[in-house]
Amino acid sequence: MKVATWNVNSIKQRTQHVLRWLEREKPDALCLQELKGLEFPADTFKQAGYESLFVAQKAYNGVAFLTREPAELISDKLTGEADEPARYMEIKYKGITLVGIYAPNGNPLGTEKFDIKKSWTRKLIEKVQAKRKAREDFLVMGDFNIIPEDRDCYDPALWRNDALYHPDSVALLNELRNTGLTDAFRTGNDEDAQYTFWDYQAGAWQRNNGIRIDHIMLSPRLADGLKNCVIYKQARAEEQPSDHVPVWAILS
Repeated sequence: MKVATWNVNSIKQRTQHVLRWLEREKPDALCLQELKGLEFPADTFKQAGYESLFVAQKAYNGVAFLTREPAELISDKLTGEADEPARYMEIKYKGITLVGIYAPNGNPLGTEKFDIKKSWTRKLIEKVQAKRKAREDFLVMGDFNIIPEDRDCYDPALWRNDALYHPDSVALLNELRNTGLTDAFRTGNDEDAQYTFWDYQAGAWQRNNGIRIDHIMLSPRLADGLKNCVIYKQARAEEQPSDHVPVWAILS
């Protein structure tokens, strides 16, 4: 099975980008984040051979799954609160639980936004702990908005006062992985400067001033079957691209 994640930074602006990528890479399941709107082009993706499930809100956030075959929606809420932002979706597909997330950014530090980031990530850890206790086969993928370590950032010193690389954020990501999850990309890839996000400002893409914040995390049995995991960097070079690129993994 080929699974992928991509923060598209507006599905309205990037529908054609996604369609081209689907045709080129043909994933079994693609998780999209940051849809930025209530409308979703499900009929367009249906014509391309993909079923859609999505949770959205006006102007912000949003998570979707595109799958080659129909999938079962398990939940579109992490906390269960009625007014919860559209940041979480859990589906069952081909016997595997796929969790898609768009985690809070958390900036600026010292504000409620950083507290929300930490609280939300704590709830995600609790969700994963429950799945591990139940011996469920699952993966968590999406925009985690956390840089794992120095080699995942072009200038670590510059980012240490940012919510994406604050020690509290990194500690939470480590706690999540310590539940027994495997960072798919770092299985067999130890290279530095492997990024998934480049800002639109200050020539970040041209200078390769990027960070790695989009991840695929695998439960133990899925990790055992991991064949490959790739960052599709080429997507950032397209005309009017998202500031993120796809990450895909092949599982046996």
